Amino acid sequence: MPRPRADSHPESWTTASPQGSGCAKRSGLLLPPLAVLLVSGLLALFAYSPFVTVSASPRSLSPSSPSLVLDPGYAQMVLSPIFTPEVQYWGTRILAWSAEFGLDPNLAATVIQIESCGYARALSRSGAIGLFQVMPFHFSASDSPFDPDTNARRGLAYLAQSLDRARGDPRLALAGYNGGIGVIGRGEWAWPAETNRYVFYGGPIYADAVAGLSTSNAVNEWVLKYGVSLCRQAQESQ
Repeated sequence: MPRPRADSHPESWTTASPQGSGCAKRSGLLLPPLAVLLVSGLLALFAYSPFVTVSASPRSLSPSSPSLVLDPGYAQMVLSPIFTPEVQYWGTRILAWSAEFGLDPNLAATVIQIESCGYARALSRSGAIGLFQVMPFHFSASDSPFDPDTNARRGLAYLAQSLDRARGDPRLALAGYNGGIGVIGRGEWAWPAETNRYVFYGGPIYADAVAGLSTSNAVNEWVLKYGVSLCRQAQESQ
């Protein structure tokens, strides 16, 4: 991430030699007290210290970054414990995938929870594939759709687009992910029933995650109503 830029170079103190000779320029400035020099030196050391960092916000990383390095700003971002063990299984990779696209990993985990409960071989009746239930037309001919890394990148690229269109509103981004980005500009009354159900669970799940809760009634209810089979298949495959 970009380091904070330091101010211009500190002003140099110059003194004339006692004999007035040599290379040093004469100056009317007096030699500052030792305490001032010590303070100035400490301030300069702090300003240029490699340990001084600025935490990145969740949208500050470029999706086109050629190499994936977890930014120090994400080191403090951990996956919420509210997600089921089948989703927690992917925790380290969720952090990495999310960092690549500058997304909150808890938003990515919310999508995995609802879409597949962590079952990498999930296949819906409509043809959606894998962890993020990505539709086939999002893959290139050379892609392996069930490969978790490939599936995550295609899914999160679309989620990032949806979040941008939603102007950072995670609830609307979830609606766009499920119903197509076009639904974001429509009234909720016009959303498909599936999209309303998706947001009904996804919104509270994500809210519980970012609130720092240890359990989520929304997750538990979703599992009981829709996720029992998916989560069992995920558990058996992990």
